[in-house]
Amino acid sequence: MSFDKIMDLQTVRYEDGELIILDTTKLPTHLDYVKMETVEDCYDAIKTLKVRGAPAIGVAAAYSLVLAARAARKSSFEDFYADFKKAKDYLAASRPTAVNLFWALDRVDNKILANKEKPVTELEGIILKEADLIKQEDIAMCRQIGEHGLSLLKDGMTILTHCNTGVLAASRYGTAIAPVYLALEQGMHIKVYADETRPLLQGARLTAYELFYAGADVTLICDNMAAAVMKDKGVDAIFIGCDRIAANGDFANKIGTYSLAVLAKHHGIPFYSVGPTSTIDMDIADGSCIPI
Repeated sequence: MSFDKIMDLQTVRYEDGELIILDTTKLPTHLDYVKMETVEDCYDAIKTLKVRGAPAIGVAAAYSLVLAARAARKSSFEDFYADFKKAKDYLAASRPTAVNLFWALDRVDNKILANKEKPVTELEGIILKEADLIKQEDIAMCRQIGEHGLSLLKDGMTILTHCNTGVLAASRYGTAIAPVYLALEQGMHIKVYADETRPLLQGARLTAYELFYAGADVTLICDNMAAAVMKDKGVDAIFIGCDRIAANGDFANKIGTYSLAVLAKHHGIPFYSVGPTSTIDMDIADGSCIPI
């Protein structure tokens, strides 16, 4: 595999009327794409982490509502919307932590309400256009995140990351790993230490996989090696993602992030939590009430 092929991995795609997701639970040994036939399939894919990463979950949720619209009654807008709303609420119960899920569902819901005077038969197409837009915006945001993060990096630096925040967590580039990919594009050398990330080993199965095949200098470490690596290996910065950002800047992320933050403070290492605007929850002012 190569850098270009890693960039072409699509966690979620909609082609020829079919919704396809990359089953990340099968990585790194199998690269399997699975067709989503029903809203129930989509719910299962999100709940069981077949599709994961806050941006990818938002994109998957939007396309899931295309399937919901296809299955909904078309006798009247009221009947259609009742079925649509039931599917939306069902999908919202699949993953409580990633605010992108609710953001995408609400965005499509608002689009439907804004077009309720149009023929019911046109609403599926309207949802599909909105889902496509959400995906394209995700790609653009991840690219911008990478550009901002790249300004913090210099050739030869070493960073440490946790969980998976790369291509496999978004539509392209990723969030916290996006600066590394842009550095690769520019011919820079950035060494990455990737935590295993307990309990599901997203760092070992996903981050190490995609960075290795993209040609990055990546070393996998077990979670309890982070302190020693910071002390002995010259870590210059820590880049991690986030499931939800509160209005005051607090954030929730994969278990193990707090210990990295404490260690980073002790060793005087810059610590960056990276996410798109769709991960900001303006309804929560204090991160202490975020479920994790």
